[in-house]
Amino acid sequence: MDAATVERFEANRDRLASLAYRLLGSAADAEDAVQDAFLRWHAADRERIQVPEAWLTRVVTNLSLDRLRSASRRHERAVGDGLPEPLLDGDPMLGPADTVEQRESVTLAVLTLMERLSPIERAVYVLREAFSHSHAEIAEILDITESASQQHAHRARRRIAAERNGSEVDHASARRIVEAFVDAASSGRTERLLALLTDDATAISDGAGLGEKVLRSSDPERIAATMRAGFKPTPAKRKLAGGSPAIHSGMVNGSPAVIAALDDQVVGVVVLEVRDGKIAALRGVASQARLGRLTEEWRRHEHDDPLIESW
Repeated sequence: MDAATVERFEANRDRLASLAYRLLGSAADAEDAVQDAFLRWHAADRERIQVPEAWLTRVVTNLSLDRLRSASRRHERAVGDGLPEPLLDGDPMLGPADTVEQRESVTLAVLTLMERLSPIERAVYVLREAFSHSHAEIAEILDITESASQQHAHRARRRIAAERNGSEVDHASARRIVEAFVDAASSGRTERLLALLTDDATAISDGAGLGEKVLRSSDPERIAATMRAGFKPTPAKRKLAGGSPAIHSGMVNGSPAVIAALDDQVVGVVVLEVRDGKIAALRGVASQARLGRLTEEWRRHEHDDPLIESW
């Protein structure tokens, strides 16, 4: 493959990775899909490809759909204890963020809701909302009719809108929310945390430093008690983290986040979904398998002073 052909693919890499990430909810899986697309690009009769960008979009979309439909993926979704892989704001894999729809489509809240859609609904929603493809283009990419594309988009939007729980937050407001949350959680007083939560607050965590089992709760009092206990440092927790991490405020997938980092290694993230100034949902991730790319991006950027220098 000549240099110009490689450069043509590389010019599309970030866009393709962003597409695959939205479809799969995993940076590692997205990178694999893009690499598979590169191999197909290498093997293709490129003289017969009239619009390389459209051809690559179709290939990555369908490679991602194959993964979504795989037996292992269906099992993971059925078990329900997987969380989308969080990404630090500024990561090119988050992709376009010019419109509300583009920003919303990459939040952990919407990525989680998209797990409940069928693979074809998810693909239509992402191609339409995040990448502004026409229904005619989507029909060609997915080999369906325009009418079917419109129907899938309508169903997907309706299901996501019905369960969407939060709203956009600017960076200044996000830091204030995280500061209030960390202050309340580290105070040891459950009532302070409870006051920050909406009456219908929910939480899900793969442990987030609080334990080995998945936490799922729609009980604000239980969430407040769990977070209060989780933020209380103990020798066992510090051993699990590898030391005493610093606690930072950050933005992850466009939402306020508490980031625990030790020697430039992110050891845990709690992403906060905000509605009307209160926390409507919390999503905690501590699995290093889901924090690898976020840690890489964390190391590339300067950070604000930590909220807690040594937890």
